[in-house]
Amino acid sequence: MPAEPKTAKTAKPAAPAIPANPLEAFTMQMPAVEVPTVFREFAEKSIAQAREGYSKMKVAAEEATDMVEDTYETARAGALEIGVKTLDIAKANSDASFAFAKDLFGAKTFAEVIELQSAFARKQFDALGSQVKELQELTQRFVTDATKPVTAQVEKTFKDIKAS
Repeated sequence: MPAEPKTAKTAKPAAPAIPANPLEAFTMQMPAVEVPTVFREFAEKSIAQAREGYSKMKVAAEEATDMVEDTYETARAGALEIGVKTLDIAKANSDASFAFAKDLFGAKTFAEVIELQSAFARKQFDALGSQVKELQELTQRFVTDATKPVTAQVEKTFKDIKAS
């Protein structure tokens, strides 16, 4: 079968020319447009306000971080102090119990045992009252000291809000 001559209907369109830089296919020429002064001023004002807002947020975040660090440090120190005091109290109570046991082994009569037991119970009851009072005062001071940075930051924030 002889080849048919190419006509306008059967002819393939010519392939588009490949640019030297393949990325040129994605570039579009935009007409030069002059931005009105009002829009430019609005954009500049918006950027300035955004920078100012960012600056205020950054300062607030830094202050909050400092406040949290201060609170944690105060809490750590207070918890350590309470822990040491609790250990001191436990040692004092253990020492008193061992001294009482030693005294009991030295007792000669049942009446002496009862007398030692009564004296020990009174002494421990009085000691417990003073120990609880000490721990209460220490804990109260700890809570006050630990919340001081938070309280100061809240007061400062409200003062800044009123000033704005």
